[in-house]
Amino acid sequence: MSALYPIAPAITPVGRFAPSPTGPLHFGSLVAALGSWLDARSRRGRWLLRIEDVDTPRIVPGADRTIIADLARFGLEWDGEIIWQSQRGDRYRAVLDRLRESGLAYPCACSRKEIADSTTLRARDGALRYPGTCRTGLPPGRDARAWRVRTTPGQVCFDDALQGRVCEDIEREVGDFVLLRADGVWAYQLAVVVDDAEQGVNEIVRGADLLDSTPRQLFLQRLLGYLQPDYLHLPVAGNQAGEKLSKQTLALAVAEQPAPLALSDAFAFLGHDLPADLRGAPVRAQLDWGLAHWARPRLPRNAMAPAPAWSAVQRA
Repeated sequence: MSALYPIAPAITPVGRFAPSPTGPLHFGSLVAALGSWLDARSRRGRWLLRIEDVDTPRIVPGADRTIIADLARFGLEWDGEIIWQSQRGDRYRAVLDRLRESGLAYPCACSRKEIADSTTLRARDGALRYPGTCRTGLPPGRDARAWRVRTTPGQVCFDDALQGRVCEDIEREVGDFVLLRADGVWAYQLAVVVDDAEQGVNEIVRGADLLDSTPRQLFLQRLLGYLQPDYLHLPVAGNQAGEKLSKQTLALAVAEQPAPLALSDAFAFLGHDLPADLRGAPVRAQLDWGLAHWARPRLPRNAMAPAPAWSAVQRA
């Protein structure tokens, strides 16, 4: 496989924000939404909203509506209709069938325990490398539990607009990764690639916690003949323990903080400190300033940075 994929031609920027409704919007999500919105809007681009609720066991009922309301409260308006991944299963199935018919995807009977008993090698994101047990066919008497993509040797590389060059040999470091899980849930890697391509997304601004999974998405883009978007991975907001803000680390909802103050903190986190007279000003005034002053070179390049104290509950 070649090291670089074709880049989409220079056209109107189309960005997106794609939150998972596993809880209310927290500060880290606000940072990602603001950075993505400013990056697209400052160049008169389009900005889409997609609810990534494909991982149904983790979804919190009503969280999608809470997130949508929070984005509106912060003045982060989107273009077109909102897309819910849970309504797009037919599209993911059609793409999987295409890969399967081409011999690029195959059924897998392995359980997590069987994989754990077969390998100790881990990918950068901590997941165990699949040892290829079912690559040449299902073991006798076993039924398919999941579907995997057939990877090939060689590095997959891309140049992130903020984090620099990233390379990964997926076949060696990750193995054949899952497209459809044993519980019938579509894998994030497949869903996000299909959605971005079909929505015409050509610039993806998101948190650096997704940096390591990007080569897998590029691999699928190449298999499917999709153009590669431009990527920019923002620093992740962390608590005092060095953990990424999330529901699991007790991140507070941004609704707990007045919107103007939370937005000012998000600007500062992104290296765009507002003038003193605009800190805590109405969100529209802050966003207007941001559209006029947004500059990628001002963004911090670290993968994680401390979030403001109000955004996380401190464990005893």
